[in-house]
Amino acid sequence: MSTIKVLLAEDQSMVREALAALLGLEADIEVVAQVARGDEVVAAARAHAVDVALLDIEMPGCTGIEAAAQLREFLPELKVVVLTTFGRPGYLRSAMEAGAAAFLVKDAPAAQLAEAVRKVLAGERVIDPTLAAAALAEGANPLTDREREVLRAAADGATNAELAAALHLSQGTVRNYLSVAIQKLAVRNRAEAVAAAREKGWL
Repeated sequence: MSTIKVLLAEDQSMVREALAALLGLEADIEVVAQVARGDEVVAAARAHAVDVALLDIEMPGCTGIEAAAQLREFLPELKVVVLTTFGRPGYLRSAMEAGAAAFLVKDAPAAQLAEAVRKVLAGERVIDPTLAAAALAEGANPLTDREREVLRAAADGATNAELAAALHLSQGTVRNYLSVAIQKLAVRNRAEAVAAAREKGWL
């Protein structure tokens, strides 16, 4: 029986070590690399010739979803499992679009995670059924890439002038993007728009 080589990307060391220990109990799975940053994923996956990458979503450097997209580009044969604390439907859709083969919440049983690793290597997809149902009910992300970019930049309270300078747009264009996003999300202001988009996993 060949051993499945796994890369674990998770910024919380206690969670990462616990997952590594649990997976290490499986006879056919070996965690050969661990990283705490999203921008270290591709290099580590290459260096250790891993079969499956387990990626947390919220990481410094870049998100697990962005790392999944990079892996699809540079190491298309590698299978990606996205793990998240946040069961947000928008994250599921984004993860699948980035090339993830599985999407599970972190509190899933260890046996379920190990089985997901085996299944994705066999070419299957594994999606948390509750999240799958929620994603279907939620529908597609209504925000365009530009609207998301402006909302993300607005999250720390920057003024329109600061946003315009940072994004190389006119203040009027920034206002328009924010106004459309607020309308689409059916909220009253930019702060509520940021909160609503984050809650659904659309940012």
